[in-house]
This record gives sequence, C-alpha cells and structure tokens, in this order.
Amino acid sequence: MSNTASTQTHYRACNICEAICGLEIKTQGDEILSIKGDKRDPLSKGHICPKAIALQDVHNDPDRLKQPLKKTVDGWETISWNQAFKEVAENLHKIQCKHGDNAVASYQGNPSVHSLGSMIFSPFFIHALKTQNRFTATSVDQLPHQLASSLMFGHELMVPIPDIDRTDYFLMLGANPVVSNGSLMTAPGIPKRLKALKNRQGKLVVIDPRKTETAALADKHIFIKPGTDPFLMLAIIHTVFEQGLENPGDLIDFTDGVDTIKELVSNYPASRAAVLTGIPTETIIEIAQDFCQAKTAVCYGRFGVSTQEFGSIVQWLIVVLNLITGNLDKAGGAMFTTPAIDILDKRTKAKKNKSQKTRKPRFARSFSRVSKLPEFDGCFPVTTLAEEILTEGDGQIKAVVTMAGNPILSTPNGLQLDRAFENLDYMVAIDYYLNETTRHANIILPPTSSLERSHYDLVFHIFAVQNTAKYSPTLFKAKADTKSDREIFLELEARLATKKGKNPLVAWFKKLLFNILKEEWVLNKGFKMGPYANRKDQHNRVINLKTLRNNPHGIDFGPLQPCLPERLFTTPKKIQLAPAHFVNDLKRLDQVFFENNEITGSTEFVLIGRRDTRTNNSWMHNSYRLIKGKDRCLLQINPADAKALSINDKDIVEVSSRVGKISLPAEITETIMPGVVCMPHGWGHARAGIRLQIASKRPGVSINDITDDQFFDKLSGNAVLNGIPVRLKLLTHSPDRLKETTIHEQ
Repeated sequence: MSNTASTQTHYRACNICEAICGLEIKTQGDEILSIKGDKRDPLSKGHICPKAIALQDVHNDPDRLKQPLKKTVDGWETISWNQAFKEVAENLHKIQCKHGDNAVASYQGNPSVHSLGSMIFSPFFIHALKTQNRFTATSVDQLPHQLASSLMFGHELMVPIPDIDRTDYFLMLGANPVVSNGSLMTAPGIPKRLKALKNRQGKLVVIDPRKTETAALADKHIFIKPGTDPFLMLAIIHTVFEQGLENPGDLIDFTDGVDTIKELVSNYPASRAAVLTGIPTETIIEIAQDFCQAKTAVCYGRFGVSTQEFGSIVQWLIVVLNLITGNLDKAGGAMFTTPAIDILDKRTKAKKNKSQKTRKPRFARSFSRVSKLPEFDGCFPVTTLAEEILTEGDGQIKAVVTMAGNPILSTPNGLQLDRAFENLDYMVAIDYYLNETTRHANIILPPTSSLERSHYDLVFHIFAVQNTAKYSPTLFKAKADTKSDREIFLELEARLATKKGKNPLVAWFKKLLFNILKEEWVLNKGFKMGPYANRKDQHNRVINLKTLRNNPHGIDFGPLQPCLPERLFTTPKKIQLAPAHFVNDLKRLDQVFFENNEITGSTEFVLIGRRDTRTNNSWMHNSYRLIKGKDRCLLQINPADAKALSINDKDIVEVSSRVGKISLPAEITETIMPGVVCMPHGWGHARAGIRLQIASKRPGVSINDITDDQFFDKLSGNAVLNGIPVRLKLLTHSPDRLKETTIHEQ
C-alpha cells in the first residue's frame, strides 16, 4: 500500500446472502480499512451481519485461487488461461462426440445468483453445452416455492413476499429470518422489523421444531413434529371454511378452484392434525381465527418446510391460506415486487400491448434417465445426480462442470456423490476455492472476487420487501492475468461453439462485443424495459444506470403495490388455486401418514438442520473472524432425550441413517423438542486434498453425509433435509477430548 494513497469511501450492496445489505467500505489504496452498514441504504438502513465484514477476508484470502489449476500425477500445477480454456473445450467436446451431448452435466451452486456476470453469461455457456443434464441448488432449497408459483401464477419467479413492514399478524413456519436475514424474502434488519411489528400491536407466531432465534422474539412459539406441516395447513384452512371465515374479496374474480379447495380440506379437521403434529386442537383453531380476525395477516414458510417430504404441498397451502383470507396482493399480506429490472417480463415498452406474456409451466416436460424424476425450468433434481453418474448405460454422465457450488457438502448423501465424482472421466470447476467438490476437478477456473467486479442483484430485488434498486461499481481493479465470470463463460462458449462447427468469426465477434459492452450494457437495457423507465428521481433524472451511479446509496421506489391480475402469467389471467399436481399429491400424503406411517415409525429420532449467522452454506468457513470462538457444529438434543441415553453436554454422539453415520459433540438444550435432534449444515472440511487452511482447523462434520438421496419430495424432486430418520449412540464421555477450543489468528 502506498503511503500517499488517499482514503476513499465506497457504497455497494453485500452479495454474500439474499439480504443485499448496503455497505460503506473505506479503503486506502488496495487495503480495506473498514466495512460498515450504509445507513442511507433504503432497504437495509444500516443493518449488516458478520458475513459482510468478512468480505475482506474472502478478498484477501491466500487460499483464494487466482489462476487456473490443473491436476497432474505430481499434484496441482498452475497453468495459463489459454491452456486451461483449450483443454477444457477439447475434453468436453471429445466426451460429447463419443457419448453424446448429455454425457456432460452442469451444476450451478447458490453463489451463482450472487454474481451479475454469472447470472447474465453462464446461460451462454450452458446453452453451448447442449446438454439436458442440468442441475442447480434450486432443488435443495426452494423448488417447492417456485413450483407453487409456476403452477398457480404462471411464472416460477413470481413468489409472494410477506409485507412484513405493514402486517398485523405474521404466521411463520420453518423459517429463521433473524439468522438468514430473510430467504425468498429479502428483508435485512429483521429484528428491527419484528420490533416494529410489536410496536404497532402486531403479533408474530412461529411454528418450528426448534425455538429458533426468530422464535425467541415471537409472541408465541409452537413446537411441531417435523414433516407434519401439511396437516397443520390443511387444518387451518379447514377451520377457515368450517367457521365461515373465508373472505377472498376481489381475488375471487380472477381465481379458479376455491370450491375445490373447500372440498379437499373437509377431511382434515384440527382434531386430526393435532394427533400428527403434536399441536393441540384448540391451538390450531385459535391460529386460524386470529389469522382471519387480524386487520392484515400473512403466512410464510421457508427452508424448514420446503426441504421436507411434502414441502411442495406446504408451499401450495400457504398461498391458499393467504388467498382465501384476502391477504394476497394486499398491503400487509403476501405481495409481489415491482423490480426496476423485471427479469420475469422481457418485453419492450415499445410494444402497444402491455399485458404480460403468458407462460406454460416449465415442469415435468422430461424426466431423468434413472429414477424418472421431473425436470423443472430445464433442470433435474440434484438428488439424482450421483445415480446418473454411477448407473451405466446410454446417457450416462461422464463429465461434470460445477459453477460456484460445493454439492458434496450441500446436497443429500454427499458420500455417494463423492464416490460418483471419483468415477468421472473429466470434471471442470469454475470456482476460486479448492474445496471438497472442486478437488475432484481436472481443471479449476477461478473467477475474480466479488469486490473486483460490479454488481446488481437481478434476483433478490424480485424478492425484496421494499421496491429498491442499487448498483455496486467495481471496488478494486482486477489483477493482471485474472478473469471475471463474464470472461470465463464467454471464452468457454466461443471455444465450444467453434468445436461444434459454428462459424468461429461469429463466436469470436460475440465474445469481443460482450467483453466490450460488459454487464452494464445489459443492465441499462433492463432499466429501459423496466416499470420505472419513464420515471424520474428527485433531481428529475430518468431512471437508468447513470442515475443509479449518481445515487450510490440506492433508489427507493416505495412499498410493494397490488398488481393482480395484470401481473399473472397464466392463461387465462386467473390464479389456479387447485393445480392437479398438488391435488393428486394429497393421496400420497394420506398414504404415507395413514397407511405406511413413515414419519412416526420405529426410528428413534428425526434430524433437522439449522443455519448459523456467521456462515453461509459451506463457503464462509475459511474466514477467521467467522469461525472463531466456540465450536458451533454441535448436535442439539432435548434434555429428556439426553437423559434417556445418558448423554451429557459435549459428549460425542454418533448419528446414523440409512446412508451413513457421523459423530459430533452434543449440546443439551430445551430449545429443541423431544424426539428431534438438530445440527447445522455446511460443515465437513476434514476431507483430504482441500486448500482451506482456516476451515480445516475447525472442520466439523457434514449433515449431508447422513441425509438420504432416496428420501425426497416425490412431486417436485426437491431434497429432504429436514425430518430425516436417524438413530443416536453415545460414543464417549471423555471430557479431555471435548475442551472448547478457540482458533487463534496466525
């Protein structure tokens, strides 16, 4: 750092998680002096979490790769970008020529949607692969949400967002936004928002098998047996109809299926749900009555309900409840954003007909080769990836390209996927870490860090609780001989297209053009097509990229606004309240619970996951400031269960399932309900061959070494990560092995 460098202040949005908090970053030369919350950001208003401060740790991480790596018999060696691109294109093309296009699969991890370059340009490369074997993190996370939106509203990204800042009654299932900052609900500063809810005499009710950090702030927390949420929702809706509390209002004019729903729920009274859920009959009835009697109300369910065996049914029924009570598309209810760049509607404003395009559901148009799981939006469920690699025959996957993902730690039965990746003929990873997944790659292509590129959140403005827009210019100039996501994807596309017989001049010109125009050209085009294209800011400037540059804190377009039925993508423009896929799946629900008794069988416990404020899935564990302190990879057990098994705090406990077993220290706590155990996800950094110095010192164990790839939501194919049948076994009481350790900065 130069002694003469001046101190500069930069404003940008954090792109680590969905909250997109505004940041104020002070720098001197190429050194970060401080990272604070931007108090003038219209969405986050100064709020940040510990992960934002650790952005500098990721940027400065000596383990972060900057040049391509190639695996050789002598280990990893650094190679040139030209050699890396040449070998990747040649090998992928060779495999597809020999085994067919579908022999190469792609997997995109969660961080892909946090990179503007990846969001815009990775589709170019994926299209060039021409493979049907596409996989993403969607099917381990939010597929039930998107399936419900697709079948009911006509678009998979048209997800109703809780209008948390104006609601009077917030019913929350399987969500912990105090830790996550909201998920499919971009809402930074949740504690302040919930405090404001209480200050206006509102009420928060949390339904969860664990008394989470969010539940601790609730007016009422209610335990529920994992996996039984469908019956709670059916019983609440049953009560609404039985007591004549339904009041859809004007929504009824453009909704089909209300009578069908009324008939379907007639067999699910609160008394029946009470037996399965563990929630008393009178409590279920009270929830239904309070929800309907509140001036405004909203029901919201997230990861805990999406990642269970009937997660799709739960997400469907949540929308049903909001609609029949008149709390959909209404202030204080479940609403839809009006983003400045509307990636749902790609029409130009020049068209005279401004009605939304219709859209056929992108679901079950094809099925996976082995288990016949349905595709969704062009992707197969990731639970089937390993078997598609390991099962021989026509269409077998021989090569994989992973993009910003670590599926060995983040998807079910990671041990099986580990074995599968070992059997690949070839693997490419676009990632800047040598981690548990990328260690299997033949070549790793590392993109620049998030501070070395500009950013705009194309996705999370769609899920935000306030209509805002914020552009983040590049903070640090990328070092020589590094490549951005854009440059990597465009180069790979051009080389693959040429290999497949496309005109090399066309491929070269396309790459050159977009590398000149960059992401900013796409953003500007998006603003011109967006809903605020003819709107001006307070200084009479038209809303475009230049305006955002001149408003570094972001622009506030105001609270969410009603938009139905115009916003619908269905044909005709009506909400489909009772799609056949969901209605038919109720038969499976009854069969599992009332015939097979799957959930309440002889298994001792069911396992659920949890999220930690200082981690983000599996990729923030190499920051000292985020993993320092006490061990957090612990198995939470209710005191009564611990006593029955003679387990004490910090005893090592073995947890086993059909697919494997792990061992970790116990944490005895009344925050977890009896019969349930809970551990965080994203850990498991003890595998050989990784380069994560900090993470390796506190490796923990991976919950996905015991989650089951054969236990999934059979409607959508989404992974089941909550409600896993497991057994416990005390391994040792040895206290000397269990002393709490603190990692000291080197």
